[in-house]
Amino acid sequence: MQALLNAIALTELSTDATRIFHGRGGLHPGCEHWTLDFYPPVWVLTSFKSVSEDELTQIHEALAARWKILSADTPLDTLNWVYQCREEGTEAETRLMSGSVPTPHRVSEGLAQYGVHVLKGQNHGLFLDMAEGRRWVREFTTQHPAPRGIKVLNLFAYTCAFSVVALQAGAERVLNMDMSPGALSIGKQNHALNGLTAGASFMPHDVFTSWGKITRGGPYDLIILDPPSFQKGSFVATKDYARLMRRLPNLLMPGGHALLCLNTPKLGVSFLQDQMQELAPELTFVERLANPPAFADVDADRALKVLVYKAPD
Repeated sequence: MQALLNAIALTELSTDATRIFHGRGGLHPGCEHWTLDFYPPVWVLTSFKSVSEDELTQIHEALAARWKILSADTPLDTLNWVYQCREEGTEAETRLMSGSVPTPHRVSEGLAQYGVHVLKGQNHGLFLDMAEGRRWVREFTTQHPAPRGIKVLNLFAYTCAFSVVALQAGAERVLNMDMSPGALSIGKQNHALNGLTAGASFMPHDVFTSWGKITRGGPYDLIILDPPSFQKGSFVATKDYARLMRRLPNLLMPGGHALLCLNTPKLGVSFLQDQMQELAPELTFVERLANPPAFADVDADRALKVLVYKAPD
């Protein structure tokens, strides 16, 4: 646990939501079960196995000591932190350890703001590891030569963070599709929070039964695929990603791009590249996006994989 304590002792105050410690990356032996995030003004500590109360006490003392220093010149004098245990095979336990959580709780990432819910569920409303993907979408949209603005298809949209940055950067239209009406409802709130009143549509449908609606909205300059790696009854990457890939050539504009995301340590980058070569050979591999430095991993194949492909001009 010492590596986690050291990270706390050295962390600086961030105005954006960010990861502070990424034990899951395997770079800190003995700390693989720990992650620490900062959703200002709340710290969120996650353990992927059961830990003792003594360990939590040590972490509390470390956070309190660092917070005293960091908040010395700010009006924030209360330490707010949440602990969640996500041991495999058990129901996740979430505890407010100190202070409080704002209601509503809004955080920033660059030019965008998002609503988060750190006391509810395992996903907090914004995936911090996808920050570089959102940055790429913003840059791609800004630099795209289409005078009308681009059309974007955002599949497995969750709370629509990709849509927010695309519209901020000048996209004409974004179709957000996700099976969860609740997630899309938060997505609508995120658009309103950023003053985005037009350009986005929200469809609470199963992607695989909605190809007609998707096709009628296209073709698209950018398609974003960010599915769960395994969600029973919804998506299993090993069999379902191929069903998405073979649709891409017919859904993309000439010269259009696709952003393929996969976040599981069980499947490497070749899983995506080999299937794309087989199922959508017309599309050219452009690059793999680097993950945020805070998410460094001992093995790149285990880490989040975000690949860019391009359709022929």
